[in-house]
Amino acid sequence: MRKLHVTLRRLVLLAILLFLLLLGYALVRQRPQDMPWTELDLSQPIGMFTGRKLTALTGDATQCRALLDRAGVDYVAVQPGGADQCAYADAVRLRAEKDAIALAPASVAPSCPVVAALKLWEWQVVQPAAQRIYGQPVRSMRHLGSYSCRRMYGRSEGDFSEHATADALDVAGFTLADGRSISVLRDWKGEGEDAQFLRAVRDGACDLFSTVLSPDYNAAHRDHFHLDQAERGATGWRACR
Repeated sequence: MRKLHVTLRRLVLLAILLFLLLLGYALVRQRPQDMPWTELDLSQPIGMFTGRKLTALTGDATQCRALLDRAGVDYVAVQPGGADQCAYADAVRLRAEKDAIALAPASVAPSCPVVAALKLWEWQVVQPAAQRIYGQPVRSMRHLGSYSCRRMYGRSEGDFSEHATADALDVAGFTLADGRSISVLRDWKGEGEDAQFLRAVRDGACDLFSTVLSPDYNAAHRDHFHLDQAERGATGWRACR
């Protein structure tokens, strides 16, 4: 029993030490977004807990839309739809904006937490990577859809996909300002700048979405990135492959 108490005491002290180190890091670097309790701000750089804060928006459409409003995102809220396991209540459709990456097709309406993460991905990951690698911005992002009432991998039984509640988007490629096309299916493999770009934006997405699956995961994802905001709790597991 005494050994157990000693072990518990050491674990508590270690947790306190880690907390103080995290606090000191955030204060010294003046990065409040690295703290778990600070309010999410889409205008700030990506922090250590940004992804979890985005996921926590699930179920709070009012807060999520307020974040989009404060960030100046132009969107329209979509009426709730679906039923049972395939019900969605917080979908939003982005409106065309100058200098913003256009979704193609434009009619897609993912959940608000997915859209919030998409905008941060655009601002903090995709466009910086495009400028660094190509010297020009991305103008549009091709996708394979968001809402689909189905189970994972289209199976007849098992867990429902995050697509069943519009909490996912499958990204297939990008088009640059000069019209150049970048395809996950065609360009993922190799050592060229297109493969470099795709890997950079895949890796950056992992800081913002609960689940990021790419061609590295399996053959079913050979032609797209699966991005979702699966709600697994504040300390739940996250997938990046």
